[in-house]
Amino acid sequence: MSINTKNLLTDPKRFFLEPSTSAQRQYEALRGFFIEELPSAEAAQRFGYTPGSFRVLVHDFRHDPAPQFFIAPQRGPDSAPKSDPLRERIITLRKQNFSIYDIRDLLREEGQAPGTSTIAAILKDEGFSKLPRRGDDERMEAPRPLPADAAKIPLLTLKPRRLRTKFGGLFLFLPLLAKIPLEDLLHQADFPGSTKIPADYAMRSLLALKLFGNSRHSHVMSYVFDEGLALWAGLNVIPKRAFLTEYSCRVPPSSYPHLMKRWFDEVGKLGLERGVSFNLDFHTIPFHGEDALLEKHDISKRSRRQKGLLAFIAQEEENQVFCYTNADLRKEEQHDEVLRFVAFWKEKTGKVPEELIFDSRLTTYANLDKLNAMNIKFMTLRRLLPPVTKCTKTNGLKMYQGQFWANFRRGDSEKVSEPEADGRPFLAGVDGAPHRPPKYEPSC
Repeated sequence: MSINTKNLLTDPKRFFLEPSTSAQRQYEALRGFFIEELPSAEAAQRFGYTPGSFRVLVHDFRHDPAPQFFIAPQRGPDSAPKSDPLRERIITLRKQNFSIYDIRDLLREEGQAPGTSTIAAILKDEGFSKLPRRGDDERMEAPRPLPADAAKIPLLTLKPRRLRTKFGGLFLFLPLLAKIPLEDLLHQADFPGSTKIPADYAMRSLLALKLFGNSRHSHVMSYVFDEGLALWAGLNVIPKRAFLTEYSCRVPPSSYPHLMKRWFDEVGKLGLERGVSFNLDFHTIPFHGEDALLEKHDISKRSRRQKGLLAFIAQEEENQVFCYTNADLRKEEQHDEVLRFVAFWKEKTGKVPEELIFDSRLTTYANLDKLNAMNIKFMTLRRLLPPVTKCTKTNGLKMYQGQFWANFRRGDSEKVSEPEADGRPFLAGVDGAPHRPPKYEPSC
């Protein structure tokens, strides 16, 4: 079959006329000068040399007429290679049912340090397949995690002994906790329990992690051998991560309000001081599942809206203690939750909260008017005026907020120096509001 050179996509002549490597370019230039008898200037111009550098190239070739323009192929060994002792050792160990990591550790003890990838490549070349999953009795002797006992009340021993614990501070709460009928409270609130771990034992385990710090359920695994933590909960060992996580999901949402009200009454009998100032806010608990009948709410840390549970939280300002929560809210109900908290606090203490601190999006101006009518001092940010909202310069916006906070003194009108009425609006819907926004000149 003939080859039609006219239809070729690439002209084969370009391989010789346009060398891609320096060695080939030198070869073609010298061949054109000596074989084709091209003038020195023409040969230099054709292959990209200056006349001077090409004369140097010709001079070097005359003194060394056998340069290495071409690479000689390397010949293989004339005889078969001798067996590798390391390879034979790896094969021998694998025949003894050792894994790749076991072989690596044994060879390190013998003074050799091949990597796991090298061992795996050798075993693959020899046709070995992966080992099936083995039990602990089939593995090499090595340090392994100790299995902890299951949490059960009958296994708790109260014989006198000394122990070391990281949770010694928890026992300072026992005198107060002993005065609270926790078992009855949880039974009345319909909290789940079992004969091995009743509800009050499970709740003490969860409470211990929160009293000690900010530990989550998943962090408990590093404390399962701490006898002090288990003794505080009344068990032989603290329940594991799986149980604590599952127990939190087993509690019906309707049980929490009942427990909170009864707990509030019992704690009030202990003579502890009540808070007077409270921080109020909403918190979105994200939901990452599918097909959930949940609404989308703002998540400030992620600067986006996402499906989740909307929780209302009231925190006592001085001691940073949460004293009221409600995670069963809909969007149409969220603005009235501050009034429900006030009603709850009045029902339990006999008086309304003295001071509330929250941002402007927590409730409406109509509800602010109701708080003002109940003589409740509140601190909040007024929503920005339209000229400020449309402003594109952040410096002016920060200055406006700074002036607003400087003129605001927790609702005490006597401490707020205001100019005469000049048309600047009070808080819309709030009668007798003790402050007004400062005059602002938009600079954009």
